[in-house]
Amino acid sequence: MTPVHFSFTSAFILGLMGLAFHRTHLLSALLCLEGMMLSLFIALALWALQFESTGFSAAPMLLLAFSACEASAGLALLIATARTHGTDRLQNLNLLQC
Repeated sequence: MTPVHFSFTSAFILGLMGLAFHRTHLLSALLCLEGMMLSLFIALALWALQFESTGFSAAPMLLLAFSACEASAGLALLIATARTHGTDRLQNLNLLQC
């Protein structure tokens, strides 16, 4: 495994571990998701550059567009949660209660 592959794999795994084990605030979960998406974007872009495929060069930009949409939806949910519940702690949220 090259150092480049190791760094992106470790960045993705660190984001996944942070999402799985450090679920105290909604903002920290959103930041872990953004870190995972950023590592996927960079890995996908470098993969397209490495193989010099022109047909695959639009895929990283599509992933980046979906990541921006996910970030905006996540921030909207964060603001709505903070306004209704007063906090962004995930332990205080009850999904069964309206």
